[in-house]
Amino acid sequence: MLLKAGCICEQGKGSHTKWSHASLNYKITVSGKDGNDAKRYQEKDVKDFLKDIKEAQK
Repeated sequence: MLLKAGCICEQGKGSHTKWSHASLNYKITVSGKDGNDAKRYQEKDVKDFLKDIKEAQK
């Protein structure tokens, strides 16, 4: 989802990844490896992040 939206992934500590987008001035951190189920709060963070990207590109 995040890659398709044009986000850039940076490796964090352990299995955490930091995601950024050129249109936004903040990053989100997601724990777990690809394919793992996300925690409910992380799902909300990702949805909000994608919503902010969409609004910034208008």
